[in-house]
Amino acid sequence: MNLPQSNQTFMQRLAVLSQPKVAAPLKGIRHGIEREALRINANGSLAQTGHPQALGSALTHDWITTDFSESLMEFITPPEVDPKITMAQIHDIHRNVYANMGDERLWPMSMPCFIKHQDEIGLAQYGQSNVGKMKTLYRTGLKNRYGSMMQAIAGVHFNFSLPESFWQQWLDSTEQQQADKQSISAAYFGLIRNYRRLCWMIPYLFGASPALCSSFVKGKELSLPFASIGKGTYYLPWATSLRMSDLGYTNAAQSELYICYNQLDNYIASLRKAIKTPSKEYQKFAGEKDGELQQLNANILQIENELYSPIRPKQPTLPLEKPTDALDARGISYIEVRALDVNPFSPVGIELDQFYFLDVFLLHCVVNPSDELDTESFNETDVNLRTVVERGRQPQLQLQRNGESVDMQQWASETFDEFRQIAKVLDETHGHSLFSEAVEKQWAKFADSENTPSARILKTLKEQQLDNGHLALGLADKYKQQMLKSDYQLFSDDYFAEQAAQSLHKQQQIEQQDSLSFKDFLTDYFK
Repeated sequence: MNLPQSNQTFMQRLAVLSQPKVAAPLKGIRHGIEREALRINANGSLAQTGHPQALGSALTHDWITTDFSESLMEFITPPEVDPKITMAQIHDIHRNVYANMGDERLWPMSMPCFIKHQDEIGLAQYGQSNVGKMKTLYRTGLKNRYGSMMQAIAGVHFNFSLPESFWQQWLDSTEQQQADKQSISAAYFGLIRNYRRLCWMIPYLFGASPALCSSFVKGKELSLPFASIGKGTYYLPWATSLRMSDLGYTNAAQSELYICYNQLDNYIASLRKAIKTPSKEYQKFAGEKDGELQQLNANILQIENELYSPIRPKQPTLPLEKPTDALDARGISYIEVRALDVNPFSPVGIELDQFYFLDVFLLHCVVNPSDELDTESFNETDVNLRTVVERGRQPQLQLQRNGESVDMQQWASETFDEFRQIAKVLDETHGHSLFSEAVEKQWAKFADSENTPSARILKTLKEQQLDNGHLALGLADKYKQQMLKSDYQLFSDDYFAEQAAQSLHKQQQIEQQDSLSFKDFLTDYFK
């Protein structure tokens, strides 16, 4: 069975996965999630208050922080083996946040609430330390480059890692290689390339933003054939995830970048090049305005995080370490799936069965042979993603596979047959049937597109002649009441109060330890 990957079939590699010595370490798959959510007022408008003091420091808190704006919260769980523990953690974070946000609520959808003007979206503040100022200045650059409305979009990031013991068995059996930084990173890039090929499935299955508030597109030229409903809601009849469309969390200016997903060294080099290459377009924000810097630098990317991608290879960073330096030094530790909409049918933005399905999906991406992506095949993955984002539920939808047209349903059917075999291995390893059950739940959405979240939302809006915002506000009220009545599952108010106090103390220490001017700090960072 020790064939080069290019000569192996899915079935041959599945046979390797099924061997007890290879499958046993799959019990050690770890996941974490990052859930974003806007703070809103009782009337559905964007909260204008600062990050609640009782929740601690957004700079240093391990669990509760902010993303682009003061009102865009981000909740982070650490890597765990059992998804039920992660769900309990994210529940408890929500429970604590609701108890410390007064009359405010959390917006339960990806596309933002009614916002009159982008100036209502205040940039996140992280205190007076150099690193805190840098985080805010980066957001100033994002506002100037892309506008704040795009940054008010929320998503859920799913972090996934396979244990080193799995890689040792898998790489030895399939590649005759030892598991080290290079071989594990190469295997993760194989996963990433296959994820790109199948990424169109994610918005079809989990996209929950077929509609948006008209305030989001006010003043924009619209090329998409929007219909309207209610007093101010726009929608696309077959759309799945407008969050992932050209209107949403994408960046047309980056479309000319060719970030290589074939080898670790090339990926790092292509990303570093983008960070060091001056941009004619962003040169207009160079220098100061009213005595304040307008961006971190005038390059194509200010820092690595500015690259918008539906998946990222990750390695935890040390203090002030750049993500590319961490990858260069220690290789890939986990991958971050970034294509998930907030699940509006869950009070915490994600449901338990999504974990089990995504484990199957991502392990399939490891097992399936993964040829390198050239520019043409990479562009094909982007076209397929955009097609499903805008028209995913359209009958007889055609996608592109290896340069040829293929029926989406046929492709999904073939792939789900393989998912079922992966799920069977995971079920046998874990001693339950939750993986297979999760696969069948998702297959029901391909069997009938009316089962997709996007279809369910549009059906509700049309039947009740309801605005998207009114639907979301009703859910926001319901989830707040539900959470405040619930008990903590793992933690307590005292635990979170202690975490908040510790984070505020850490921020104070960082501010006291600064010795450089902010200008010198930035110069040092970008050396």
